[in-house]
Parts: sequence; C-alpha cells; structure tokens
Amino acid sequence: MKALHRPKAVTLLAVSALALASCSGASGSDQKSEEPVKGGKLTYAVNAEPVNLDPHASAQDVTGLFARPVLDSLVSMDAKGTIRPWLASSWKISEDQKTYSFTLRKGVRFTDGTPFDAEAVKANLDHIVDPKTKSEMAAGYIEPYEGTKVTGERTLEVSFSRPHSPFLNALSTAYFGMQSPEQLEKGADALAKKLVGTGPFVMKDFTPREGITYTRNDQYAWGPAGARHKGPAHLKELEFTVLTEDSARLGALTGGQAHAVANVPPAAVEQVEASPDLRMEKRQAPGGAYTYYPNTEKGPFKDARVRQAFRDGIDFETVVEKLYFGVFAHATNPLSPATPGYDKRAGTHWRHNPKKAAALLDEAGWTGRDSGGYRTKDGKRLTVTWPFVKAANREQRSTLAEQIQAEAKDLGFELVLDTGTQHELAADYGKGEYDVMDLSWQRADGDALRNLFSSASIATPEKFGQNASRLDDERVDEWLGDALATTDAKKRAALYAKVQRQVTNEAAAFPVYVVSYLMGASENAQGIDWDPQAYPTFYDAWVTDQ
Repeated sequence: MKALHRPKAVTLLAVSALALASCSGASGSDQKSEEPVKGGKLTYAVNAEPVNLDPHASAQDVTGLFARPVLDSLVSMDAKGTIRPWLASSWKISEDQKTYSFTLRKGVRFTDGTPFDAEAVKANLDHIVDPKTKSEMAAGYIEPYEGTKVTGERTLEVSFSRPHSPFLNALSTAYFGMQSPEQLEKGADALAKKLVGTGPFVMKDFTPREGITYTRNDQYAWGPAGARHKGPAHLKELEFTVLTEDSARLGALTGGQAHAVANVPPAAVEQVEASPDLRMEKRQAPGGAYTYYPNTEKGPFKDARVRQAFRDGIDFETVVEKLYFGVFAHATNPLSPATPGYDKRAGTHWRHNPKKAAALLDEAGWTGRDSGGYRTKDGKRLTVTWPFVKAANREQRSTLAEQIQAEAKDLGFELVLDTGTQHELAADYGKGEYDVMDLSWQRADGDALRNLFSSASIATPEKFGQNASRLDDERVDEWLGDALATTDAKKRAALYAKVQRQVTNEAAAFPVYVVSYLMGASENAQGIDWDPQAYPTFYDAWVTDQ
C-alpha cells in the first residue's frame, strides 16, 4: 500500500487512472474467496469525521462508523433482523415488556483493564440518559428508561416506565456501544476525543481533519454471534483517513493509497465496477431517507396547502435521476424501503403535479407575483429559509440544494440557502428558527418514525430532537406509542403504516432520495462486512498486499 498523500483539489489524475483501470471491461463486483491473511494494515478513506467521537452523545452516522471497531454491544442483529448474543450471553423479557433481564458473557475486559460486568452496563445506560451527556439520539431510543438494577456480577435488570419493544434493536447499534466506566468518568471532553471499549481494535491515534488509527486487541475473544471467525481481528492495524473531496478519495483508491473508500461519486460507480482490480459494494441504508422537513409550527409552511404545493410542485424524481445517474432512487416516503415497517402504499398518496401545486398556492392566498417572479401575499414575498452547512456536504447535496432552489423559483418560492457553521445551524434548529431542514440517518427499525415525528422529539435550545418538521399530531403520537407497546411485528407494521400515510397526507416531509452506502474497494481488501445499519465493519477483514 502506497503512502497516502492528501490531494487538495480535483485533478485529472484520478479520473485518468480510473478510466485506464476500466478499459478491460472486466467486473470486480464480487469479493475473491481466499483464506484470511493475518496481519497488515487496511486503509479506509472516508468523506467526513465525527464532531464528537462519543456515540452516546452524537447522532452523526460517521460517529457510529468510527466507534464500532472499538466498542462492542450487548447484542447483535443479523441480516434477517434477528437479535443474537454478543456481550450478553442471554436475556429474558418480562410479561409486561417493561423489564429486560440480562446475563453477561464471562471473561470480557475493557482494553484499559477494567472488568466488563453488570456495573459497567449500568454506567453506560445511565450515561446515555444523563442530561449532562446531551445525547442527540441514543437517549431518545430508550426514552422511557427508568433505570438499571445490578442483581449480580454478571446479571442485571433494565426497567422502563412502559413497554418498549425496540430496546434490543437499539442495543445492537454502535450508539449503545459499551465504554469503559473509567473513561466515562473522565467526562464529555475526554470522550469526544478517545473511546475505550472491549472491541477487536484499540484506538491508537485520532487527529482531527486527518483521521484515526486503530491497533488490534490481541486479547479479543468475544466477537458477535454470526461472525466469520473467532478470536482477534485478522488485521494488525486499521486506519480511517479523512478525504473530503470525492476526487481525492477516488484517486486514493485507483492509485493504491487506500484499500477502500466511502461515498464513491455516483458518476464514477460504473467505472469502478468495470475495473478488474476494484469492486463496488452498495447497501441501501435503513432508517430515514434523505428528506426535507418543513417547519409545520410557523412560517409559510405552517399552512398544509403551502407544504403540499412545494412537495408536489417540484420534480424531485427528475432532479435526483439526473444528478445521481440512477444510482440513488427517488424517495416517496420519509422511510427507506430497507426499513422494517416501510409502507410502499404511503408513497402513492402524492405525485409531481405542478398544476395542483399552483392551485393550492392560489387557494392559500399567494396569488401575486413580484418583479423577481416570486409569489406574494399582502405584499410579502413567499420566502422560505433553509439553514444549510456547505462544509458538511456529502453526496453532492449542495448541488442538489441549488437545483431544488431553481425548481422552487419556477414554482414561485424564494428558497434561501442560509449558509453558516454547524454550531449556528444547531442553534437555529433548537429554537425552530427555520422554514425547512434536511436530514437522513440510519436505523434498522420502524421506530425511526418516533424519532422523526413524535412530538416528544421536537428540539428545544436545551434538548436535541430529530422531529425537524416540529409536527405535533396526537394521532401520530398515539400510533407511535402503541407500536412501542407491542412485539407483534404485524401490529407494529400496521401502526407504522398509519404514521407514514398521515405524515404524507399532511406533507410533513418532502422525501428526496433513498440513501445507499457506496463503497469502492480494492481486490486486495477482503472480508469487509456490513452491519444492519449499512455501515461497513472490519473485524473479519484482511488485506493481501502486506
């Protein structure tokens, strides 16, 4: 593997190298079946880094990616959605579904030497819900959490104030990864920069804006059920290097400086697939599709007719098809089709209809036009503001936003992209000072709808929440609550279908595209796996070019 240099600008070199690699017309889409090789270092180039490494606090997708090599979970989830043992060897659920009793695996230790026991689990769950943690997501997953009772060195009971069927699913994610109690006690600043867990790798070095390096945990002997091997990881070292430019990551892959790269540009997918030395791996992400959420609480989008006009009047499908070359599918539902409980019928409740959109705006009183071509009402322009952080750009979302902005103008909306910093956006978000906000995130459970649309998930200056539309609908809250209270998959799906249809009918979301994880990899890198959230995992990975 060649040394990695960080290209600062788009160059022709990456494109030329990829084109030459594609000339043979052979496909490298399938991993070679070889015996695993011990040792070596795998370099994975990513497009972003976490603002905060602590998955208990952060809601970023990339936080889960960075945390997983270090942090194990109590349970795992297989490709079929079945919950399987990991750090917990067994568990029972009480008849009222309010109490979960766990027995932990023997002989597990954190890499700082701290024993993994029931007290450690309690410390982690308590840390997640502690207001000082300022959890952006994990605490919401277990919102009715009452507490954890330690009943023995390796036994514990987790209690909820009401039935909470998605708990085991939530526990399987990296956001509930078990951290050393010793590290937890050091506080938020320390956790934001360093993770200590029981995982197959130990965090060696983290340099902001450059990346993170992990070394193998040679004592590791407790991989999740279903892993391809037992014992320590095959790799001696694992490196995630941050290359924000698409061309830089592509050049690192084609130039042999990275074994695999995240977020291959859709325009380059076919070329990577055609290379005999490379392969494309695609996983449709479960959870929330990439969606624009209108503020239903105030401003122009408080009027459902204006929301419907914006959604129906913009040709999202054509914009997505042209920009992403068909690699990403147009979304018709705020949930991804890969999510348990996805209702395909909800997407049939609306379609692109500019004539209907114009009529709705007329009905809502936006009948005038000013010199700029924008609609007006009582002399006021139809302006909607979207706080947008270009620095956080991924999947060409800045370009997409500009194209939607042009479509909105044709419809009569002035869509203002209010660019600023991540901190400025967070402040506006907590106060509800916006008209539209964009969001996507990964979760393999229909309970994602609770995060997105429960009134309890509306953000405040003191509390982060993912209900970006600020929807407060008693029926939606009731259906989401009923879904929490049952483990019957069919009943949950029926309740989630009601939610999806209701928010669609209310135009509380403008679905844009279904997120897919696009990873390009060298044939020298094998055994990279995927978890149910569509994150790549590296416990079973190995490299052949040592």
